[in-house]
Amino acid sequence: MNQVQLGRSDLHVTPICLGTMTFGEQVSEADAHAILDRALERGINFLDTAEMYSVPTRAETFNLTEKIIGNWFASRPGARQKMQVATKVAGPSRGMDWVRKGSPNLTPADIVAACDDSLRRLKIDVIDLYQIHWPVRHVPMFGQMYFDPAKDDATVTPIHQQLEALGQLVQAGKVRAIGLSNESPYGVHEFVRLAELHNLPRVATVQNPYCLVNRTVENGLDETLYRLGVSLLAYSPLGFGLLTGKYDSSGFTGADAPQDGRIAKFESVRKQRWGRAESLEAARRYNALAREHGLTPTQMALAFCYTKWQVTSTIIGVTSVAQLDEDLDAWGTTLAPELLKAIDAIRKELRDPAV
Repeated sequence: MNQVQLGRSDLHVTPICLGTMTFGEQVSEADAHAILDRALERGINFLDTAEMYSVPTRAETFNLTEKIIGNWFASRPGARQKMQVATKVAGPSRGMDWVRKGSPNLTPADIVAACDDSLRRLKIDVIDLYQIHWPVRHVPMFGQMYFDPAKDDATVTPIHQQLEALGQLVQAGKVRAIGLSNESPYGVHEFVRLAELHNLPRVATVQNPYCLVNRTVENGLDETLYRLGVSLLAYSPLGFGLLTGKYDSSGFTGADAPQDGRIAKFESVRKQRWGRAESLEAARRYNALAREHGLTPTQMALAFCYTKWQVTSTIIGVTSVAQLDEDLDAWGTTLAPELLKAIDAIRKELRDPAV
C-alpha cells in the first residue's frame, strides 16, 4: 500500500487510516490494543482520534480513547515511530458540560490547553496532525442541512485567531501539521486565505463524512480541496454500519437486529442522520446492488471510497480484529464502470439521505 501526502505538508500516510472512536465504549482497552497491533502488523501507519472520544460522547468516557492509545504507545516500544497520529480539539460544546463546561466558543487558549492535554494522554511529544473537530461558526453539520444567517454569532473566536493559536503549537514543536473537520467550502477557503496572508500554517486536511449515503463532499467541497491542495480524510465510509448490510433484514430495532451495532445499540445514534428511515432505505438499495455484482456490501462501500479521486485517506472504524481485516482486505477491489453508473443512478433517486 503506497503512502500518500497530506495536502502540502510533509506528512505521508497510508490511504487507510484507523479510526478509534469506538475505543473505550464498544471496545475494551485490551481489544483496542489488539486492533492497534494488527493495524501496525498489516502496514497501517495512520490513526485518528479526538479529545472527545469515545462515541457516543458522555462524561464517563470523555478523553478515554486518547488514554487507551497512550497506554498502547507506552507498552509497545518503537510503535510511535511507525505511526502518524492525528487528533482533534472539540469545537463549541453546548449540551456537553464535560467539554470546557459546555462553552459555546473555542478560544486560542482552549486550543493550546487541549493540545497539551492530548499530548499528555497520548504520551507523545508531538501530534502529527492536529484538527479542529467542528467549526466555531454556525455551519450545517451532524445532520443539519442548511446555513442560517440568523444563527451567525460574531462574538465567537474568528478564524484568524484560531490559526494563530495553531501556529503557536506548530512553532513550539507540539504539532507538525493542522487540519479541519466537518468544514464547509467557505471555511476551507478562509483558513487557507488567512494562512497565506499572515504567514500562518496552511491546513493540510479536511475530515468530513463521505460514503454512498452521504456524498455531499461532491457538491463543491471537492473542487475546493482540489484547487487549494487540501486532502480529504473520509470518515464513516460504511455509514455507521448501514453499508455493511447488517441492518438490511430487521432494521435497527427488529428481533434480528445486531445488538452490537452502533445504530442498534445507542438510541442517541438512531436519532441522528444514520438512523433515518431514508438512510436505511438507500443503504438497502446499495447493499443489494453490491450483491448483484458479486461483492459484499462492505467491499463495495469501501472500494467506492478507496478508489475515488476525492479521497486521500479513508478512516475505518472497527470493533474487532476481524472487522479490521475485512476492511483492509477490501483494498484493491475495483468497481466496474457499469457498477459506478448504477451507484450514481441510486444517488439521483435517493440523494444523500444521511447528510
